[in-house]
Amino acid sequence: MFEAVEGLLAEHAELEQKLGLPETHADARLARTLNRRYAELGHIIGAWREWQRYGDDAAAARELGADDPAFADEVAGLLEHQEAAAERLQRLLVPRDPTDDKDAILEVKSGEGGEESALFAGDLLRMYTRFAERRGWKTEVLDATESDLGGYKSVTVAVKGGSGQPGPDNPAPFGLLKFEAGVHRVQRVPVTESQGRIHTSAAGVLVLPEAEQVDVEVNDSDLRIDVFRSSGPGGQSVNTTDSAVRITHLPTGIVVSCQNEKSQLQNKEQALRILRARLLAAAQEEADAAAGAARRSQVRTVDRSERIRTYNYPENRISDHRTGYKAYNLDQVLDGDLQPVLDSCVEADLAERLAALEG
Repeated sequence: MFEAVEGLLAEHAELEQKLGLPETHADARLARTLNRRYAELGHIIGAWREWQRYGDDAAAARELGADDPAFADEVAGLLEHQEAAAERLQRLLVPRDPTDDKDAILEVKSGEGGEESALFAGDLLRMYTRFAERRGWKTEVLDATESDLGGYKSVTVAVKGGSGQPGPDNPAPFGLLKFEAGVHRVQRVPVTESQGRIHTSAAGVLVLPEAEQVDVEVNDSDLRIDVFRSSGPGGQSVNTTDSAVRITHLPTGIVVSCQNEKSQLQNKEQALRILRARLLAAAQEEADAAAGAARRSQVRTVDRSERIRTYNYPENRISDHRTGYKAYNLDQVLDGDLQPVLDSCVEADLAERLAALEG
């Protein structure tokens, strides 16, 4: 596998030349694409050079060890470092999904369980918001429909990454949050339950890569835009003006509605953001399906019919059914300590992609 780095060295050098040209930076989209690829290759080449250096140092220490035992004692440690560098390099050489470097649009919808499910959807939203805060990400509610008891029937949030170039050591929101897509099941005593019995309910999560306007072309002629009166509890503009917007993308039949903002124009812009994300995800899923088995793990991440996780309140337990991860710190996870759970998903996904390459 490491022989592939030779070709990447030439590509890296070529990109460096292109990025030094003024005409490259005259095209913001091209410059951003080239910079992203240049940074990605930089990680790979850095790991490859580290792997080479430890191998050369181990060979030199072995040779010098014939005359000086002190050098011979260093060989084992150098080989361990080389093995660690090889593992990192192998991870970096696995083809990455280009959408992993994008921001995310996350939708949480209540499911079976009525008001209890809506309250759980609110708990999930708080979990993601606090997790984003820990990572230095920003969140913005694009649209929300609240329930009578303060939960959410549906809520859509944009998650924007922090500073720095996205990469293996600085994942972008979609690269991590895509593993949250699916059905989340909760087991607890609902606030609406007077007998203290444990109920099971669920909420669905869908995670989409946020699309820039250059990623997806949306023609005005393909859209049907309807306005209607907002509905839901509270709010000065609710049930008073036709500010809510529903957009139907005629070629695909995708429908998006937004009513969170007071302005019809703002709701239209928010709805278009969600529509572009859904169109990009649909195109990506179609490409993944055509690519075959090597991409099936990514296709599954956008399948909301898959039950992925259980939150058991009486035992303070969280279980991920895809990876076998289990921990008894549910209270901490719901407070935003989600990284260990996601790490188990990242490792399982990487192992599956490595197996696909080797197969």
